[in-house]
Amino acid sequence: MTSWTERLPQAARDHIGGRKVDEVECIVPDIAGVARGKAMPASKFRNQKSFFLPNSIFLQTITGEWADNPLGDFTEPDMTCVPDFGTATAAPWASDLTLQVIHDVVDSDGAPVPTAPRNVLKRVVGLFEGAGLTPVVAPEMEFFLVARNVDPNLPVVPPMGRSGRRAAAKQAYSLSAVDEYGKVIDDIYAFAEAQGFEIEGILQEGGSGQIEINLAHGDPVRLADEIFFFKRLIREAALRHDCYATFMAKPIEGEPGSAMHIHHSVISRETGRNIFSDARGRETEAFRHFIGGLQRHLPAAIALLAPYVNSYRRYVPGFSAPINVDWGRDNRTTGLRVPVSNAAGRRVENRLAGMDCNPYLGIAASLACGWLGLQEAQDPRPEVTSEQMVTDDELPLNLGDALDLLQENTAMREVLTPEFCAVYDSVKRNEFREFQQVISPWEREHLLLNV
Repeated sequence: MTSWTERLPQAARDHIGGRKVDEVECIVPDIAGVARGKAMPASKFRNQKSFFLPNSIFLQTITGEWADNPLGDFTEPDMTCVPDFGTATAAPWASDLTLQVIHDVVDSDGAPVPTAPRNVLKRVVGLFEGAGLTPVVAPEMEFFLVARNVDPNLPVVPPMGRSGRRAAAKQAYSLSAVDEYGKVIDDIYAFAEAQGFEIEGILQEGGSGQIEINLAHGDPVRLADEIFFFKRLIREAALRHDCYATFMAKPIEGEPGSAMHIHHSVISRETGRNIFSDARGRETEAFRHFIGGLQRHLPAAIALLAPYVNSYRRYVPGFSAPINVDWGRDNRTTGLRVPVSNAAGRRVENRLAGMDCNPYLGIAASLACGWLGLQEAQDPRPEVTSEQMVTDDELPLNLGDALDLLQENTAMREVLTPEFCAVYDSVKRNEFREFQQVISPWEREHLLLNV
């Protein structure tokens, strides 16, 4: 076995199994969470320590346009991309033996590029580590399987199940509903096993063809990497069975949206104990302050948790998405839920993030709110014990307002870095302007002849 393959995780080495690797995909996640980079023969990858990409990849919008560079001229200097061998994983759907490797992005001096989403998350995690703390997250991924949609002018519809009928809505937790597209689920399991990923469970959500996958708790960067890989894995599994997997926040009119709930806890590196519980198992001041930080700063973080115009279609009363920053114990109508657990497992679940968010940025923003709460030592509002899907106007309900709140929150911008926030704002305002130029079917139907 060659030296570079000896640096791979065990799952990747097991997948190779003594065979010759044909290709390596060298990947950098961009602002949207799209995989950018280069594919190259394994023989080429073996002999190089890095490769280069222009820094403009972080100015590219979801439509492929280029946003204005708020940090200087658009000269597109190169960044150095260095492989993180710990992320190496199989691409089991490829016809040839292919590996995927996420790369760290540094500048010419070897410093992390602040506009790279993975570096943003690493910076936030580093703030906790500098204080002797280890943040722990457990994400939940919701998504829809839908029929192939090759004409954007047509509505998205559920896929055809094995019964010959389209997937039904309002079948949450139904095993029969999951069985309707069991072959896709089988491939998701197979691909995940080949890539060395652990799935805690798969269940049917409330929408037609809507599925939730739970991941085990752990390191924020590693889990963001897994979600990044999972999105591609799930899409590939769906394509094998003549349907699409979509992570849009609200792909189907009249159906619930898809969330990426994020569970948070924090471990003391000195004691190895969860700082949200004291020695007698009671809630601590740190626990309350973490919630207080989420309540105070989440409105500014929504721009990262709900990054597209479609994201705000999820925040509609009556569709299982809390539209508030209230907190409650085992209360799914609050934006911040404290699940039932023992003292060691005490955690806070942020239910506001959409599945369309970049996992690095969604987790980073949520952790940043909690970090600021620990620093500011601000208590949360009183617990909500009743139904509370909607409160007043704390949360922005469109992308433009969300970006304004992020710009106004100096503390959040300092944690995420002003450079990153400036680039993010430029990219997202460009996307928002593009959307505002689109005339929707609703406008044509109701305004064309009536106004």
